[in-house]
Amino acid sequence: MRRFPFWLFAALSLLVAAPVARAQDSAATAASLAAAKWKEPYVLDQIVGIVGDRAILWSDVLIAIGGKLRGAPVPTDPAEQLKLAQEALTQIADEEVLVQRARRDTSIKVTEAEANTQVDGTLKRIREQFKSDGEFRDALRREGLGTLEDYKKKLADDSKRQLLQQQLLSKAKRDGKLLTGSVSESEVTEAFEKNRNTLPKRPATIAFHQIVVAPSASDSAKRVTYAKLDSIGRELLKDPTRFESVAKSVSQDPGSKEQGGDLGWNRRGQMVPAFDRMMFSLPPNTLSPIVETPFGFHIIRVDRVLPAEVKARHILLRPVIDSTDVTRGRKLADSVAVVWRKGADYDSLSLRFHDLREERGSATPFVTDSLPPAYQKALTGMKKGDVAGPFDIMDVRTNLPKFVLAQVISTTEPGDYTREEFKERIREQLADEKAIRRLIDGYRRETFVSAKLASLPSPLAK
Repeated sequence: MRRFPFWLFAALSLLVAAPVARAQDSAATAASLAAAKWKEPYVLDQIVGIVGDRAILWSDVLIAIGGKLRGAPVPTDPAEQLKLAQEALTQIADEEVLVQRARRDTSIKVTEAEANTQVDGTLKRIREQFKSDGEFRDALRREGLGTLEDYKKKLADDSKRQLLQQQLLSKAKRDGKLLTGSVSESEVTEAFEKNRNTLPKRPATIAFHQIVVAPSASDSAKRVTYAKLDSIGRELLKDPTRFESVAKSVSQDPGSKEQGGDLGWNRRGQMVPAFDRMMFSLPPNTLSPIVETPFGFHIIRVDRVLPAEVKARHILLRPVIDSTDVTRGRKLADSVAVVWRKGADYDSLSLRFHDLREERGSATPFVTDSLPPAYQKALTGMKKGDVAGPFDIMDVRTNLPKFVLAQVISTTEPGDYTREEFKERIREQLADEKAIRRLIDGYRRETFVSAKLASLPSPLAK
């Protein structure tokens, strides 16, 4: 399910949704907005709207405006100030309509535990920004947020309101009441132009194919491992019921060892080819002959069979790989790099030399900065068609290096997103917003709502 647009929940709690810096901006802006001249008697607060049984105060609107501005200067044009205040008031009224609707729905429940989980996470993130508890408590008092207990109670109340709205909208989605409408190209363009300065920057990306060459054991090491597993297999033929206990004792597959070699249910194609073929050819409760794969040597037992999948166990032994094998693997990777750079076909090389335990890369671009350091270093400055490497990566299963070759498929430089790159996300967002707007409008027609500002109760700026 798609997440609901952030705008709908932004004013639920300025402190639940952001770190304390945002709360400080909101409180400071609200204080500035309320700083009117004291030459005349001053009205501390007043009702500017009513939703059901709740009155909306001008101070609520000022706090919401502070959240929208986030420390930015207050508009000087009176018409812009009134528009800003009306938008904040409408947002508060919309949220209150949803909260009251959710509270009337007996199927929607928000527990103290749910709210406290959110509050604890928020408090932890904010507390980490201060050197000590004392500094944190001083900041709360300085910003007019009261004691830590007062602040936590406010967070809990805001969290409950947020969760009520989220659950109500999720229920409406499940019940088919959030009906998305069409979004025109002009609406997409308008939204893009309006928000283009706030859109994230496009990161540098790169797409590549890779061949990962893994050191392989010598023939003599393979013979030793084969003989050891063959001996284990012969003993199991005498007493097949010991398969699980033997797997727990000797198998070198960390993912299944403690489960007695259990691999769970598997469909065709989930395992490497040699293992897959043997597993699907075995009748239940029959031991396989020894199977060699890139992982090592296996004995397989199928426990249950269904038309499209089987439940199996195995015992894995890996041949010992020594420093001589690593050196031979590095030389092989160097040789593969030479022929690849001369124009050899990637698919053919991959079929012969690529370690099947590793991904083959992707034509879908990766964000360059998200790649492991070894990849970032090797691919820096590479252009389409260039072959990087071989460079080392560590196999965490064996604590031995593997050798990576990567051919660049495409690159993009960092910069601004275009309308075409963002249009589907914008279209989806606008469709969601329209659906939620229709839902709220329907709820408003069933609730007494008076929330319209003809003028500002007090100036937004000196």
